[in-house]
Amino acid sequence: MSYTVTLQQRIQQLKKAQADLPRVLAKTARTATMRAVEAAIEATPPKMNSLRGTHTRTGELKQHWATDSVTEPRVAGAAVQTELNNNKDYASYVDQGHRMDRHFVPGLYINPESGLLEYDPTAKVGLVVGTKTRYVKGEFMVDKAKEVYERTVQEELDKEIGRLME
Repeated sequence: MSYTVTLQQRIQQLKKAQADLPRVLAKTARTATMRAVEAAIEATPPKMNSLRGTHTRTGELKQHWATDSVTEPRVAGAAVQTELNNNKDYASYVDQGHRMDRHFVPGLYINPESGLLEYDPTAKVGLVVGTKTRYVKGEFMVDKAKEVYERTVQEELDKEIGRLME
C-alpha cells in the first residue's frame, strides 16, 4: 500500500516539474547567457590595464558583448533561445587569430625634413609595412564563454530539478 502511495506522489511531483519546465529553462538560459557574456568580456582585450594592440584603448570590442548579445530568452514551443553576439567587424580576428602580412602602402613615406612618418595619397612613393609577428594568436573568447554557458546550464538545471523534486 505504501509503495502505491509513494509512486503516486512521485507521479504528481513529475507532473508539477513538467509544468514548471518552460519557466525553469528560460531562467536557466538567461542566467547562463549572462554568465557567458561576463566570461567573454573578461577574456576580451584589454586585460588588466594592457594597452597593447590596435583597438585595445577604446574597449569597444569588450563593450559590444553586453550590447549585442540577447540575454532575454525567446521561447518558441520547446525551444529556448538566447544569443552571444559581438557585431564589431574585427571580433572574429581577435577571437580566432589572424595573419599579419607585410604589404606596400602607396603614399606613406618618412618626411626627410622632420623624420616623421607621413601619408600623402598623391605622393609617388610608398613604404612596405608590417610586423615582426607573422601570426597573432586568437583570444578564443567565444570558446571560453561557451564553456561557462554549458557549466552554468548544468549547475542551474541540477539545482532547479532538485528543488522541483523535493
